[in-house]
Amino acid sequence: MLRQIARFRMKNVPAERREQLLSYLEKDPNLFKKIGAEIERRKKGGESEMRATMEVMKKYRADIAALEARS
Repeated sequence: MLRQIARFRMKNVPAERREQLLSYLEKDPNLFKKIGAEIERRKKGGESEMRATMEVMKKYRADIAALEARS
């Protein structure tokens, strides 16, 4: 179910990149839950969605890179 929700949310992402991200999601779903929760918290704090996403993704860049290395 989580995969279907992610697919819907990433409908504008190119198919190859979307599948890559979905494979990361399957490897460590808790990381992406944590990222999503932090983005939502920042948005509720008044940050724009784009800025919140960019800042949170920068913060978790090393964790995502580790997932890529495991691919």
